[in-house]
Amino acid sequence: MYPFERSLVKELADEAFALVGVNSDADKDALRPRLDQEQITWRSFWNGPKGTSGPLSRTWNVNSWPTIYLIDHKGVIRYKNPRESDITELVRGLLEEAARDEG
Repeated sequence: MYPFERSLVKELADEAFALVGVNSDADKDALRPRLDQEQITWRSFWNGPKGTSGPLSRTWNVNSWPTIYLIDHKGVIRYKNPRESDITELVRGLLEEAARDEG
């Protein structure tokens, strides 16, 4: 999903949008070069040395990778695991809702 995520971050750079990742690689030292190689410019948290069994995946009930959550401006999970082809439209809808609430 990295190419799609890079394009989404670029497309929504001027919007109230944030992409946050959780990396499940067990080797933290090997993680930084991989993030650089994949051009991951957004915040990406490390799930700890237990990899996919780490604290973040347990807290968020993540059982498969990748798991995608779309969270609205109020902090409410609105979508879990939307299809990649739907993500941009769903995010745009959430941004419109946020703008209406601010207006």
